Amino acid sequence: MREALIDLGAVSRNVETLRSSVGNMTSMVVVKANGYGHGAVHAARAALDGGADWLGVVDIDEALELRASGIEAPVLAWLHDPEQDFSAAVAARVDLGVSYLQQLDRVAAASGVALVHLKVDTGLGRNGAAPGEWEAFFAAAATHERAGRVSIRGLFSHLAGVDDALQVASFEVALAAAAAAGLRIQIAHIAASGAAIATPGSRFDMVRLGIAAYGLSPFSKHLPGAPTLTPAMQLSGAVVSVKRVTAGTGVSYGHEFVAAKDTTLALVPLGYGDGIPRHGSGTGPISINGQAYTVAGRVAMDQVVVDVGDDAVALGDRAIFFGDPATGVPSADDWAAASGTINYEIVTRIGARVVRRYLS
Repeated sequence: MREALIDLGAVSRNVETLRSSVGNMTSMVVVKANGYGHGAVHAARAALDGGADWLGVVDIDEALELRASGIEAPVLAWLHDPEQDFSAAVAARVDLGVSYLQQLDRVAAASGVALVHLKVDTGLGRNGAAPGEWEAFFAAAATHERAGRVSIRGLFSHLAGVDDALQVASFEVALAAAAAAGLRIQIAHIAASGAAIATPGSRFDMVRLGIAAYGLSPFSKHLPGAPTLTPAMQLSGAVVSVKRVTAGTGVSYGHEFVAAKDTTLALVPLGYGDGIPRHGSGTGPISINGQAYTVAGRVAMDQVVVDVGDDAVALGDRAIFFGDPATGVPSADDWAAASGTINYEIVTRIGARVVRRYLS
């Protein structure tokens, strides 16, 4: 009934296109959060087929899932529980993002030589060592490296905006401080999808490609000259009920929608339990048989109702919530606009009840 059709070829082509747009430099494709809802292992393989050099995840469990599937490409995991045991990650040669001195010591205490990317906070105000901590942080990293406990492979940060020149300048200061501490940084990286495309000065040694690899724009408005990408996910559900109702019939909780005339209502089994934003109640776009409609009334946990008027809609017809707008269906951006959110959330929140079907 509920299906997310994932075009893996689109992921590969998007990665190829993005790599070309940044001069074919080293690229990491981020497959965190189950590949932004697309399926982490499938997305990772498609990204590697498209030329990705690295894969990025948030936590070690996500990294070990990739390793268990047979993926041997470099993988970076960067957010860890304070009591995290790093031994399995070190043994699996998972690169570890390290954000503070105590965490660095825990990583260094794990059996084996840990592959480390030091994270610095250049102005986002989230994870990473603050500027006042850099000297001690880098000195400790150099000590651990000389003792053979870690190998410092990278230095990284994250931008609050795609063109934050102050953060880029701060990152350059961090690189100089790391060098002064005796560290030889192999891979410096700060740019995610938006900066990788729009801000060449932020690319350094590697770019991290996230939402753009899945064919969705990282920008809030159109950017002239941005590469053309293909959305990889199409979300749809089968129409499971069709009924004719009279004018004045209320629909869904609270009767926020009342039929203005005799009409036909189609029921589709996707709701906020599957990741459809409740804020899309009364506004979310849906395409059935090539015709555009809007969710009638509130989005429920398991279903939505669509007022299809006098159009011929039958049981089993596919109701497409979003996909590639080039095919005439709504986009994830359309749903984001209708729900007051961003396209990242629209695809990432698609739940486990939705069956992923893959096109290679």
